[in-house]
Amino acid sequence: MKKSSRMLVLVCTLLLFGAYIFPLWKIALEAPQYPEGLEMKIWINNITGDVQKINGLNHYIGMKHIIVEEFYEFKLLPYVMAILIGFGFLTYWKNNKKLLYAWIALLLIFGVVGAIDFYHWEYDYGHNLDPMAAIKVPGMAYQPPLLGYKQLLNFLAASFPDTGGWMVISSIFLAISVGFVEFKRKRTTR
Repeated sequence: MKKSSRMLVLVCTLLLFGAYIFPLWKIALEAPQYPEGLEMKIWINNITGDVQKINGLNHYIGMKHIIVEEFYEFKLLPYVMAILIGFGFLTYWKNNKKLLYAWIALLLIFGVVGAIDFYHWEYDYGHNLDPMAAIKVPGMAYQPPLLGYKQLLNFLAASFPDTGGWMVISSIFLAISVGFVEFKRKRTTR
């Protein structure tokens, strides 16, 4: 790899540490009765913010309570991220294109599997409602958006990456760019 590519691999690897320092995702709710809004921040191993208030509201429409201990992802994610960081450092240290391509593949798999898992989590919470709930709206599901905004009754739900999430996403796209440049360079030197 070129020296600049190798340094960018190091930058990508260091960006992944953001997952341990900052929240990965943010879900916000706005409604007339909550002018200040309600917010949940999803970290690598926790959920913070207005979780209790959101659980209280969700109870009325039959959604399950959001309980951190019930998510296996919070136990697994710190280790997965450590493996990705370790692989990034190994790629930087060995200066090997095959390792670079393997690391990029792992980052992409992590991103896709993470997005699918998050979608399924949202789907389960928004669709598997308690039939004995106090408020029932026929045909209504309360799944928040995977990304973007969605109106859920009188609440506007927003779902976006937070600081740590943007750092991880930036790392993945930067790593893909490095891989593309190195692949192009290999082809042009032939």
